[in-house]
Amino acid sequence: MSYLTRTWCALTQRVATTDRERGDVPGWVLVTLMTAGLVSVLWFVAGEALQELFVESVRGVSPRSGD
Repeated sequence: MSYLTRTWCALTQRVATTDRERGDVPGWVLVTLMTAGLVSVLWFVAGEALQELFVESVRGVSPRSGD
């Protein structure tokens, strides 16, 4: 068999086996939506505190932060 034929066979076999193992799509949608919701709530509740923490830490390591 040529290299291209073996590669094509391997790829098509791989795609065929992964199609059966796609998983639960609605479950992944739910996980994604819940993660986005948690990030939004955290951002709303602690956004300013996290921003201040970030700015302070950057000032602490930046050599020109006092300019």
